[in-house]
Amino acid sequence: MDEKTARREIVQIGKLMYERSYVVSSDGNISVRLDDGRIVATPTMTCKGRMTEDSLALTDAEGKSLTDRKASSELAMHLLIYQERRDVKAVCHAHPPHGTAFAVAGLAIDQPILSEVILTLGCVPLAAYGTPSTDELTEAMRPLVKHHNALLMANHGAVAYGADLWQAFDRLETLEHTARIAILSRILGGSKNLSTDAVEKLINVREAAGYLGEGARCQACGYLHETRLACPTGDRPSAGYRGSSENGAGKIALTRDELVELLSQAVSRGES
Repeated sequence: MDEKTARREIVQIGKLMYERSYVVSSDGNISVRLDDGRIVATPTMTCKGRMTEDSLALTDAEGKSLTDRKASSELAMHLLIYQERRDVKAVCHAHPPHGTAFAVAGLAIDQPILSEVILTLGCVPLAAYGTPSTDELTEAMRPLVKHHNALLMANHGAVAYGADLWQAFDRLETLEHTARIAILSRILGGSKNLSTDAVEKLINVREAAGYLGEGARCQACGYLHETRLACPTGDRPSAGYRGSSENGAGKIALTRDELVELLSQAVSRGES
């Protein structure tokens, strides 16, 4: 993408994020990686609903300012995503209320309740808390970025990214919409998760259609044995993608080693 187009689209997306209450005041940040590797980003301490094209910052690939406009202090989050995902050209970070409610409650959006979400986004894991604008945050995100297209950050907010800015925004919007539906379903007594067979069919469809490739199978944490072992969140696999029928209540997650240990203890007790 060229710089002029990037500036125009960042302003458009910023207004949408502000109008939909995904951000307030100077919250959130947006960036686009240009074809030449430079980064156009939202400026620090600026309302996303009141930006102009001229107010945006421009940096090199390492985040060094190329103009007198200072980029958001959270640009390091964006740079990490660009470093880990060569396919990503745009990033949107915001605090959408329902998605952020999951983040502050310590919950991932990882239950298979909506077929469209499995097809186009996959599960959204929760990164451990890290102080914003520090290496703590980027290090908490690092293991998750390669296999997911959106993340929640504990006690912070959400970030989504894609091949262009509109795809990044669409994924952020899908995250928020899914979180809202999940919260409403809990009020009604809990969601009914899709079966493992249904999830498998959806994953096959999304790969055949080119929505997501095989490299995204960690987005079905715990669904496939080989995926669960390879998944960067494998130390806390999602019960939801293994066919559980209720959303949230009474679930526990065990690593393979923990499960083996429990089985060994049970056998030992039976022999004594």
